[in-house]
Amino acid sequence: MIDKAFANHFAANWIESWNTHNLDRILSHYTDDFEMYSPVIIRVSGEISGILKGKKAVSLYWAKALQVIPDLYFELIDILVGVNSITLYYNGARGLSAEVFHFNSEGKVMRAYAHYSNAALNA
Repeated sequence: MIDKAFANHFAANWIESWNTHNLDRILSHYTDDFEMYSPVIIRVSGEISGILKGKKAVSLYWAKALQVIPDLYFELIDILVGVNSITLYYNGARGLSAEVFHFNSEGKVMRAYAHYSNAALNA
């Protein structure tokens, strides 16, 4: 079960990792075989499933994102806690966004689902 302290620590560290554009630090939150689900994957990488599997594939995708959006900055709005998961609601490069993170027993992300406002996806 995820507790408030873990959720707050993860959120602060994850947001700071992205805001400093430190790809190694960003990737440190995830298992080697984690899966990333995002409608933006379809646009950026051409993967029609919207799913990338493994740190290597996601690392290439995120490295490209950090190059394309050099001023990328996330502002945390709220943290939602679930069973072995949390959702971070934040203002990001595409406007209002939410990411759902599913954790393993070691506290690493196994799966992540990115969600964006309709306005952001149509921009």
